[in-house]
Amino acid sequence: MDISIIFKIAAIGIIITIVCQVLKKSDRDDIATVVSIVGLVIVLTITVTMIGDLFETVKRIFGVY
Repeated sequence: MDISIIFKIAAIGIIITIVCQVLKKSDRDDIATVVSIVGLVIVLTITVTMIGDLFETVKRIFGVY
């Protein structure tokens, strides 16, 4: 794990925000909501994967099986 994952999450957030603003300005609020939810799911998937890796590392360090 390094700092690049933080930049990836930030980039996803910025892109999702821009897309949502464009969709809202063109009166597509329902699609903007779906895009927001998809962005949230993507970021949560990345985060849960990282937390799973963290738990595996802690388990390996302390020898807990």
